[in-house]
Amino acid sequence: MSSEMQRPDPDALLARLEAESAQRHRGKLKIFFGASPGVGKTYAMLGAARALQAQGVDLAIGIVETHGRSETAEMVRGLESIAQKSIEYKGHTLREFDIDAALARKPELILVDELAHSNAPGSRHPKRWQDVEELLAAGIDVFTTVNVQHLESLNDVIGGITGIKVWETLPDHVFDQADEIVLVDLPHEELLQRLKEGKVYIPQQAERAVQNFFRKGNLLALRELALRRTADRVDEDVLAYRRETSATTVWPTQESLLVCIGAGLGSNKLIRSGARLAAQFNVPWHVIYVETSKLQRLSENDRSRILRTLKLAQDLGATTASLSGDDLIAVTTAYAREHNLGKVVVGRETARLWPWQRSFAERLGQEAPELEVVLVARDVDERTNGESETTRQVSSEGPSIAWRDYLLATSGVALTALVATPLLPHLELANIVMIFLSMAVFTAYRLGRGPGALAAVLSVAAFDFFFVSPRFSFSVSDVQYLPTFAVMLLVALLIGQMTARLKFQAGIALGREQRMRALFEMARELSSALAIEQIVEISQHFVDRVFSARSTLMALDTTDHLQVVDGRELAELDIGIAHYALDHNEPAGCSTSTLPSASALYLPLKAPMRTRGVLVVVPPSGKWSVPPEQQRLLETSASLIAIALERVHFIAVAQEALVKMESEQLRNSLLSALSHDLRTPLTVLSGLAESLNLAGPPLPKSQADIADAIRDEALRTSVLVSNLLDMARLQSGNVKLNRDWQPLEEVIGVALQSRAAVLADHAVNIALPADLPMLYFDSILMERVFCNLLENAAKYTPTGSVIAISAQCVGKHAEISVEDNGPGLPPGREEALFAKFARGRSESTISGVGLGLSIVRAIVEAHDGTIRAEKSALGGARFVITIPCGKAPEVPKEEIPW
Repeated sequence: MSSEMQRPDPDALLARLEAESAQRHRGKLKIFFGASPGVGKTYAMLGAARALQAQGVDLAIGIVETHGRSETAEMVRGLESIAQKSIEYKGHTLREFDIDAALARKPELILVDELAHSNAPGSRHPKRWQDVEELLAAGIDVFTTVNVQHLESLNDVIGGITGIKVWETLPDHVFDQADEIVLVDLPHEELLQRLKEGKVYIPQQAERAVQNFFRKGNLLALRELALRRTADRVDEDVLAYRRETSATTVWPTQESLLVCIGAGLGSNKLIRSGARLAAQFNVPWHVIYVETSKLQRLSENDRSRILRTLKLAQDLGATTASLSGDDLIAVTTAYAREHNLGKVVVGRETARLWPWQRSFAERLGQEAPELEVVLVARDVDERTNGESETTRQVSSEGPSIAWRDYLLATSGVALTALVATPLLPHLELANIVMIFLSMAVFTAYRLGRGPGALAAVLSVAAFDFFFVSPRFSFSVSDVQYLPTFAVMLLVALLIGQMTARLKFQAGIALGREQRMRALFEMARELSSALAIEQIVEISQHFVDRVFSARSTLMALDTTDHLQVVDGRELAELDIGIAHYALDHNEPAGCSTSTLPSASALYLPLKAPMRTRGVLVVVPPSGKWSVPPEQQRLLETSASLIAIALERVHFIAVAQEALVKMESEQLRNSLLSALSHDLRTPLTVLSGLAESLNLAGPPLPKSQADIADAIRDEALRTSVLVSNLLDMARLQSGNVKLNRDWQPLEEVIGVALQSRAAVLADHAVNIALPADLPMLYFDSILMERVFCNLLENAAKYTPTGSVIAISAQCVGKHAEISVEDNGPGLPPGREEALFAKFARGRSESTISGVGLGLSIVRAIVEAHDGTIRAEKSALGGARFVITIPCGKAPEVPKEEIPW
């Protein structure tokens, strides 16, 4: 192979250098990978850390879970540990990895166990692997551990095998981007023995584990998955190393298949045979089709057949590629070596055009002896009558020959002879030969290989007939002209064919460059798009420019309904197919296996979070044969459009949230200011009204009633103002709970006493069990909860209604209910009643601003509880408060009075 063929791709070298430059400032991630708990991942990680510490590496333990294993605890001893942080959650204190302390300490290496762990609420990141990402970005190396069942892509597979759903998962890209994977393997017999010896779990837990998760079949399956996943990762490392070193031979590190198809018949048999071989060996496989200049003028039927064959390969799980080049052997060998594919499947050629002609398999074996070539027989009904693959490819060209090009080539030779005739007395014959050679090369460049070859032959004949003595005769007077004719013909053919080949390859490269430039420009424009209308315009321009097709964009509106964004509905649009593509998240319509008779292609716009809509593309003609390369380009553009739509959506959500936050902050500030300013005059007004009744001499009854009404209205307005102030304080987050253990009946008694006037015309029934434990809450705030609920029940029920208060323990929670036998709740608005300024009924006769229940929910949730509204068994409304019971402290015996 020439030095040019071995020279690495400069673009690939540049990309690798940029990646290495970015990686130089980033920490290294090393994952100790195992099939199940107990195989020794943490122990192996600590052993590797101790070895590095002995070499002088500055390291610290961020968090290591010993699970009570003495060997692991012994390995931890002597290593510096970063103190963990405490997080209060629902009455419990949880210990978590302190990322801030780790960044402040900033050792060279830090040990962070259990990468897939979910952090407690209140942590900076919800997952521990996100903490590790921040450590790596800070330039800190990380050692960590992962079990195979925590990988996201294998989670459902392992759940189906073991029958146990693992909720803590790790994205596969984190695993794949790790700098090093260390497989910690242990045969299932040794693992089960460790379980029996109590080295994995305590005896009671070990017995349950053996009966459930740690069964022999589960362990065997998990071990196989771990080995395969590690092998896949190592294979990716091998390919990366081969690309870095520009390896030119195939390394048989893993069985893999490459199926080569041509333009002739019988390719479907090759695809199915390759699929069976790949399934038999359980290996990845690729399918390639090489388009040469001979195949440039394929008929539409032949091109459609090739695309159907490639689509069949994709459906059977192959990686497909459509390549270009005149040297089939060189292109095939280069692809096999680039992807490290050691086995090549080709069709057997039953006949040869010439006796000395070698088959494709023979030439491939000679060019790349490290490849194993597998010959597959073709079906009898698919094989042509004794034609070789080369003959079939040539015969697959268009039904008619471009006679116009050959006529132009002939005319060009005649014109050259006519122009050169007057120059004969002034030029040597060698210069006239150059004129004819130039014409032959120009013809090959403009018209292609066939006309170029004809021009070369006719140029030799015209030179002999018109310019070589004796003129106007094909006979020659000097035998030395014969080598001249041969060299002239050979040079004209070689230069003409090479020129045609380079033009063909340059045309393909130019087309790819134009498509990539269009994709880059679209991505750049989408990155700055701030409205959906801009995205629609950009996408339509791209599809029209690259594919010469019409398109429209259908996106989900605020109610998750699929709508045409620009209002321009294409006549070919089928809303049913669009919904199918959206619901099933797969392409549909023409050139797909789903509803291929449709006149448009429907591509789902799959964004990272969800599918955002459908891109509808109407081909320029009824049938659309999209090569795999352009199909991937279209799918890539759909992904970019989906990401742009999602970005615009989240921008709108963020803006709306910001407006709401600012509005809420402004409203809370206004409420707080008004509440403070109104409280004092209301208090004064209430006191003055009370003073009027106490002053002497006594007021007449009519005036006394007015004074009482002023006092009552002032008190009622003061309560409303207090609610406004409480709501503002709760929303600002400045309220700190003064919690203590105390009996519930005392708080309820105080609330009933403070609302005695409101409840005067209602019957109140209280049913609290004698064994109800003390609860941990803020008595003042909880009193406000019951005051609001009782006042709410009194306002919305008629005189004489019954209000019942009851409580019970359900598990680790206490349920307290306040219910009545009034008209009940508005149907379907049970949850909406807890919103701020929401009213149960709009009658003006019922006073209030709709903040009572909102305050109740805020206080209850501050106590880690919940509240819900439902229909009561008494026929009215029922509000149920659920708060944790906890465990009250025991009173020492010496403090108990006797």
